[in-house]
Amino acid sequence: MDTEPTLDEALRELVSAEDFLEYFGVPYQAGVVHVNRLHILQRFHDYLERHAKDMPEEDEARVALYRKWLARAYADFVHSDARAERVFAVFRNTPDPEGGMTSFVPLEKVFR
Repeated sequence: MDTEPTLDEALRELVSAEDFLEYFGVPYQAGVVHVNRLHILQRFHDYLERHAKDMPEEDEARVALYRKWLARAYADFVHSDARAERVFAVFRNTPDPEGGMTSFVPLEKVFR
């Protein structure tokens, strides 16, 4: 008797942005994903982390929310780009103590 894997089991098998989009049934353009795959996955992670306290325990309800946030993460990059969305710290300019702006990211922030 074959049983369908739980959501957590299925997630462990997903390794690429395309895997996630296909699993959750989010339509996508390969060109958008090719250029923004890491940004889409990071934004998806950020959305899930932001809403983790409201996450239901039931797989069916979680799948619906995961689909919603993945679709939104993908959509963020359909009409925008990595520089504008500033998902990763290297795209966020901050004031430089010596004047001007910088996108310097200290090592302690990279490995936290």
